[in-house]
Amino acid sequence: MAQGYEQAFMPESLDRKYPNEAKEFGWRLFFPSMKLSVDPRSGKVMRRAILDRTFQYMIRKAMDKAGVDKQGSCHVFRHSYATHLLENGTDVRVIQELLGHSSLETTMIYTHVAQKKLAVVESPLDRLGSEKSSVDGRQYLLASV
Repeated sequence: MAQGYEQAFMPESLDRKYPNEAKEFGWRLFFPSMKLSVDPRSGKVMRRAILDRTFQYMIRKAMDKAGVDKQGSCHVFRHSYATHLLENGTDVRVIQELLGHSSLETTMIYTHVAQKKLAVVESPLDRLGSEKSSVDGRQYLLASV
């Protein structure tokens, strides 16, 4: 942006329909390419997004540098992120929104991974049989349900 290449490549005919939209924050690239390219339609010099395989290569290189000796990819990180959110009690609809899924069924795929951990979740009602409760300073033994 500091070099004057803040304008994003606009798909199809959006650049004609919304001529200033390419400079808006929502169109900025999160991972821009280091190389500049020329838009063949307009002749403008700009940056494009890095290629998927380039990003995947960067992830692999970072994992190697960190000494991680396991399979890993962007998708594995995404899957782990969703699974950890689910296991920590995040509502599945919130996870759906974060992942950008239009269908809840797509997000529900992540629940199969968390089933082991979710199966050992204890209900507060499971502890009622032997707990004592204090009300107004008096002790009461909670009855079994």
